[in-house]
Amino acid sequence: MSHRLQVLISEELDLAITAAATRDRVSKGEFVRGALEAALAARIAEADPVAALAAINAPTADIDQMLSEIDARYS
Repeated sequence: MSHRLQVLISEELDLAITAAATRDRVSKGEFVRGALEAALAARIAEADPVAALAAINAPTADIDQMLSEIDARYS
């Protein structure tokens, strides 16, 4: 479900958002949503680095397996 959020911003900020959205070829709304998501993700990473790592869904393995793969790569 979507929710509407109304925020008053300066004319200069509006122009900057419009320009950035145009460069990225997205709507202003999509640009602002992306910027908010990125800002919140950065805060989460600062507050809980383990949660930030888990959020990227990187492949994982047993530590001994990972070390042996690293050693194999450099030998």
